[in-house]
Amino acid sequence: MTGAGAADAAVGGLAGSGAADATAGRAAAPEDGTPDAAGIPGTIAAAWGVRERPHKGPRPVLSLPRIVDAAVRVADTEGLEAVSMGRVAAELGAAPMSLYRHLSAKEELLTLMVDAAWGDAPGPAAPGEGWRAGLSGWAWAMRASARRHPWAVRIPLNGLPIMPYEVAWFERALACLQPTGLTEAQKASVIMLLSGYVRNLAATEADIEAAIRASGRSPSEWMAAYSRILGGLTDQQRFPALGAFLAAGVFDAADDPDDEFAFGLDRILDGIEVLTGG
Repeated sequence: MTGAGAADAAVGGLAGSGAADATAGRAAAPEDGTPDAAGIPGTIAAAWGVRERPHKGPRPVLSLPRIVDAAVRVADTEGLEAVSMGRVAAELGAAPMSLYRHLSAKEELLTLMVDAAWGDAPGPAAPGEGWRAGLSGWAWAMRASARRHPWAVRIPLNGLPIMPYEVAWFERALACLQPTGLTEAQKASVIMLLSGYVRNLAATEADIEAAIRASGRSPSEWMAAYSRILGGLTDQQRFPALGAFLAAGVFDAADDPDDEFAFGLDRILDGIEVLTGG
């Protein structure tokens, strides 16, 4: 998500989340990212909108939402490797040191960027929607976010869901699984399996797309070239199964990436259905 609204939501918390009410009276998390008196890291406090400005005086021209939005924009257009405090400051027309009034380090910025990239979780279930349709929609929506911002899956996970958007996605998946009769621990395992599938396939597809662009060929030309080269390097006696595979022409042309995603997603959902006894 690249609009200012994404950054505002990431930093201000989720509507109806009750984050501000839950933190009433709590000491503000320090601006340097260290935990506050309640043990909440500064990055998380900032994301939920409960980190107060420790200094009096005029409100800074920059805001955390604007900084996150600019960083997402740089990552989308120039790649994750282009994101630096200096580059983001330049995007905003500001001095690099001005960012440190809101962020302790680039690592804090990356954490906020990832949460903004996932964006809003799918809405509540439609009337009569079963768990399988709900969970399928959840996975497809996550895939769409990952394809809009492929750099987001390159940043390693640094903990369990705790940021505003992450928590909303977690809540939605749990709600989808509520009618299944699975234990809460099983629900957590299902969500980890499904989100891991989405992230892994998004990263794999991004790698392949980058290789195709670097080759200067179309996707179908690139796939056909691979098939020809592999066929020339292998023989039927040593690789009989591979020979039969190549002869079937599976790699003679590129297929729709959505087909691959749908195939794997259906197999995962089939397994969950067996687990539920449905």
